[in-house]
Amino acid sequence: MALTDPKSMIRVAREAGTGAEGEAHVEPLNLGERVRDLRRSRGWTLEEAAVRAGLARSTLSKIENGQMSPTYDALKKLAGGLAISVPQLFTPPSRPQVMGRMAVTKGGEGQAQATATYEHELLAASLTKKQMLPYRATIRARDLEEFDGWVRHDGEEFLYVLTGVIRLYTEFYEPVDLRRGDSAYYDAAMGHNVISLSEDDATILWVTSLV
Repeated sequence: MALTDPKSMIRVAREAGTGAEGEAHVEPLNLGERVRDLRRSRGWTLEEAAVRAGLARSTLSKIENGQMSPTYDALKKLAGGLAISVPQLFTPPSRPQVMGRMAVTKGGEGQAQATATYEHELLAASLTKKQMLPYRATIRARDLEEFDGWVRHDGEEFLYVLTGVIRLYTEFYEPVDLRRGDSAYYDAAMGHNVISLSEDDATILWVTSLV
């Protein structure tokens, strides 16, 4: 099936990954560990999390270390600071079964998907239910006017310049020029486009999250 843009690639990858989930064994929840894991997953220090939740640092430390049981008011503040609901504080994180999956894509053997502005080579195409969509892209576009508006889609995106020089345009930032070895990580829901500044088409590695 021909794909016309990155959003189509992402949509197809999502559809390939849908399916029934197996029942998971639920283990008793340690609230302190759950709070600590949530804080660390956001990259926050104890001090930062305490400020966001409106709690004393010592209070949050005691909660994480199981040295005190938080009041309901403290739980509401914790949930608010973490931008989740109170019930989510008591919901164990999913622990998927280790499947040991792997896919190898030799050079030039990716699944080709051409567009007017990019030429994509989808990598690890044989794997379904992927959490990431990796592809090598050849940048044909030389001017922002070649795009029909911004590209936007769910998830986050990482790009790494393999050859040439590119200019990354984003909706909320000034354009940035990137050369071989440079990279960028950004919110893919923010409008973005890439053009090549090189005489030859630039190439990049693009990785898009599917969650």
